[in-house]
Amino acid sequence: MPAPTTGAASSKKRKSAKETTAHSSKRRAVAENESADAMAEIQQLEDQISESRKHYNNIAKLIGMLNVEGNGRKPNLAVAVALCRVFSRLIATGDLGETNRAAENEKIIAAWLKERLREYQKALATIIRDSDPSSQITALTLSMRLLHERAAHLAEDDLQLWTSGLFKNIVESVIEARDGETLRSEFLEKFAKEYEDVRYHMFAQIVEYAGTRRHSDIIEILISLLSACDNVPSAEHKFENFYTKTSKKNKKLISVNAHKKRAQDAWMAVLHGDISPSQRKTLLRTMVHSIEPWFNRPELLMDFLTDSYNVGGATSLLALSGLFYLIQEKNLDYPQFYQKLYSLLDANLLHSKHRSRFFRLMNTFLASTHLPATLIASFIKRLARLALNAPPTAIVAMVPFMYNLLKSHPTCTLMLHRPVRGETTKAELETEGMDDPFDGQEPDPTRTNALESSLWEIESLQSHYHPNVAAIARILAEQFTKQMYNLEDFLDYTYQGMLQAELGSGDKPLKRIPVVEYQIPKRIFTDRLLEEDGGQDTAPGHLLRGLN
Repeated sequence: MPAPTTGAASSKKRKSAKETTAHSSKRRAVAENESADAMAEIQQLEDQISESRKHYNNIAKLIGMLNVEGNGRKPNLAVAVALCRVFSRLIATGDLGETNRAAENEKIIAAWLKERLREYQKALATIIRDSDPSSQITALTLSMRLLHERAAHLAEDDLQLWTSGLFKNIVESVIEARDGETLRSEFLEKFAKEYEDVRYHMFAQIVEYAGTRRHSDIIEILISLLSACDNVPSAEHKFENFYTKTSKKNKKLISVNAHKKRAQDAWMAVLHGDISPSQRKTLLRTMVHSIEPWFNRPELLMDFLTDSYNVGGATSLLALSGLFYLIQEKNLDYPQFYQKLYSLLDANLLHSKHRSRFFRLMNTFLASTHLPATLIASFIKRLARLALNAPPTAIVAMVPFMYNLLKSHPTCTLMLHRPVRGETTKAELETEGMDDPFDGQEPDPTRTNALESSLWEIESLQSHYHPNVAAIARILAEQFTKQMYNLEDFLDYTYQGMLQAELGSGDKPLKRIPVVEYQIPKRIFTDRLLEEDGGQDTAPGHLLRGLN
């Protein structure tokens, strides 16, 4: 009897589905009722605290309901908000204040309430550290609200709040928060960048916090916090936007020099930390624009910049601008600056992503016409030698750079058309060649004998396989009628730009069909011409056959 059995089975399935839906609805209803009951209980406990002191023990009960024992992964935010309202009212009514005239029992109550407030603040800090982003932001907002209320109504407690009390715990919790990117962004946008007293005291807390040896991940967070505060006040800046009213009475908070001093100390604390190579590069990239403007004494950066400059590679390239700023603006001495700059100019640089940045900086460093000709000649010769094996995108910037140096230093132009000296004849020179007096291994650019050499490399570049490179190399063989070349027109030259220049917009037809090989082959798959073609071996075979 299969038919009845099948019907019964399907009936059971439908019944089971209906029962599941019913159970789910029932569970939701129970959960909603429990949530409503819990909210009602929280509200009742809060109302009782407001009504009478005899219900102050409800505060301890609410703190227990926060559910942050051990960790703050699943806090009861409704309880946290209720406690914030409770303590805000108690602070405003003066119940947490102590006076010498108060009775002994009043002092005991005030001390007990302060202890509960510290427990609540500690619980909020735990939530900021360990909870999900939404709960972290809520706890941060509640903590800052408490800070505002305490500063407004407990004036004698104001300085301690910022320096070693509540705000210190807030900053440390924000820094150490688990998955706290969203939280830190909220703290910066809503508080640190918005209010000048918050930013001032944040700098002070970072000085103390970074003074202890910290892990590289923590240093990364400190760098991001400080870098975000890049709005350096000018000398005429008026401080008006404060989070607490009492901040206006603090003379240091309305002083531009005091603000910059705090930021300077914070940056120095981070720079003295255990920073990684990648963090060092990040700091060097923002040094001139975001870090140095905060310093009343930029010379304090000298050790960091010289250490970075001595690292070598990309780190040295990034340290150049900051170091040269100190040399130029603050008259600080770095005796081997040009020798180090000369050593950085190598083949690796021409393939580096920082190549354009380096040429811009080197253009500034070599701009003075008072530099010795031997030094300039060494840089020109080194550029010419490197150009022999450089990518085309680099050569098109190097040749105009050499042109500008030769134009600024006419003494070096004899390197272009140096006559043959001695008894050597032209025929012997073409047959046997000659030694180049330039010493490419000499580290000191004033002792390379570059001024005794010639720029024969330019002659080679004029036969370069890339027509653009060959054409631009010919400018050094012509009369120097142009005053200077604008390097910005050449520095960002890329392979993509070269390809687009060759292909054009795509709308214009090609004047000549491009070929793959220099000589067009007459045969591809055979080594010899077929007999019907005459059998004359007049053209080379396909280039790809030689790669087999």
